[in-house]
Amino acid sequence: MRPIPATETLTCEFKSDRKCLPDRELIEAVVCMANGEGGEIYLGVEDDGRVTGLHKDHRFLDGLAALIANRTQPQVRVQIDMLEVDGFPVACIGVPKSGHPVMTSDGMSKRRRLQANGQPECVPFFQHEFASRQASFGLLDVSAQAVAGALASDLDPIERARLRQFIERFNGDRALLELDDAQLDAVLGLAVRTPAGYLPSLTGLLLIGNEASLRALVPTHEIAFQILEGEEVRFNEFSRAPLLRAFEWVETLFKPLNTEREFQSGLFRVPVPRLDQRAFREAIANAITHRDYALRGAVHVRLSGDTLTISNPGGFVEGVTLNNLLVTEPRPRNPALADALKRIGLVERTGRGVDLIYRGLLRYGRHVPDFSQSDSHSVVLSLSLAAADEAFLKVILEEEARGHKELPVDSLIILAALREQRRASSEQLAVFVQKEVGRVLASVEALVEAGLVQAHGVGRGRSYTLSADLYRLLGEKAEYTRQAGFDRLQHEQLVKNYVKQHGRITRQEAIELCRLTPDQAYKLLKQLVGQNVLKKHGVKRHAYYVKA
Repeated sequence: MRPIPATETLTCEFKSDRKCLPDRELIEAVVCMANGEGGEIYLGVEDDGRVTGLHKDHRFLDGLAALIANRTQPQVRVQIDMLEVDGFPVACIGVPKSGHPVMTSDGMSKRRRLQANGQPECVPFFQHEFASRQASFGLLDVSAQAVAGALASDLDPIERARLRQFIERFNGDRALLELDDAQLDAVLGLAVRTPAGYLPSLTGLLLIGNEASLRALVPTHEIAFQILEGEEVRFNEFSRAPLLRAFEWVETLFKPLNTEREFQSGLFRVPVPRLDQRAFREAIANAITHRDYALRGAVHVRLSGDTLTISNPGGFVEGVTLNNLLVTEPRPRNPALADALKRIGLVERTGRGVDLIYRGLLRYGRHVPDFSQSDSHSVVLSLSLAAADEAFLKVILEEEARGHKELPVDSLIILAALREQRRASSEQLAVFVQKEVGRVLASVEALVEAGLVQAHGVGRGRSYTLSADLYRLLGEKAEYTRQAGFDRLQHEQLVKNYVKQHGRITRQEAIELCRLTPDQAYKLLKQLVGQNVLKKHGVKRHAYYVKA
């Protein structure tokens, strides 16, 4: 039987039914849960978790489900299971998460959220919040819609000229340069057809609106650039300029801080910036593309020590999590805006900009991009600006020159994981790459063939470390020696314990026990014989080893 959670959470609510919970309160609880993250309502449980049972009027579960469907708009189809806990009946009402805002039949709408103390609560769900909800599910593209009160005169010819310059500068869709202004606006979705004629869309105002109109009609748009030194704020400026001008502003502010060194790699001098420019550009573009323009709050670009943090209002859209960022299909919150930026050339055209961000850090031996501070209200990306590992970069450049192509981002993630974890199985590496084990295994074995990774053992016990050659090139020979020494001692102890328990061991048994190749098992047993730990009996296939 499924246990009842100990406490209420964002997705779990307890409702007492000793006095027969009024229908109105039950429906409100369902609406609140559906407008949140979905979850389960346990009818017949007190707020403190004590089970007191279901009222007799609520024990006809089909009737209860019908009541909920008939009293919600749009109808919420719940799954209700009867549980018995300590002899008391409890109704577990499973409420699905809804992309469309849900109301009671009399027009009341609430949503479930967490308070500052971590306790859940139901609060009013206002109409102006509906669009954000639908956009996060991909049900509504706010950026493609005309902005109420906007006029064609709110689009700035100077900003449109800037847009054309961006297309040339970032190698965008050059066919756009052949279009006149009206055609360009229509093709990029900067203006949309309405009964009153073509009027600016949110995308149009954001990209080429004049600043005064943008401030009045899209007051949530804002970008902040901050430089912190410890707890002191050295620089703190805000911009509400159209996006392309604001983008140039951010680039201009960051450029003198993005210092660059050079190092010699073969015959070439290779520039090493604090942050790869493509990664920086993609991170900024992602923040302005995926932010929720219905929410107040700026896109923040914050430099503190060796970390650049870029954050935007609005959490990940539905279906995107920390565990699938690298593999999920692109799901922009503002598709029309995202498409315009792709055609201009400002963002990666395949929508896989996150790969560029990872590559821009990992190929220089820096830490992986960190999204761990993100939550349902904002996406927070932290990028390491620590000194590059030039020895690692040199290895990557040499491998790319040998293969005549960039090293896949999966391979860079695997190398970074092995540098951090020291040793990992293919299953463990699959978690870092966020792909199936089979696909990751192919990438790992390619690195083994390239001499960058070394495999240990066979079968399910096979594990991987960076190769001895790579540790040597990185100047970390002692680390490989520690890894190899740990393996040897572990294998020796396993064989000793096996012989102690079973009296003898064969080479095949050593292969299976330590997950070694036949040659590795032969050398291990021979070494233990030489140390007078084991004594060999028999020859070839009939050989076995006992305690000396």
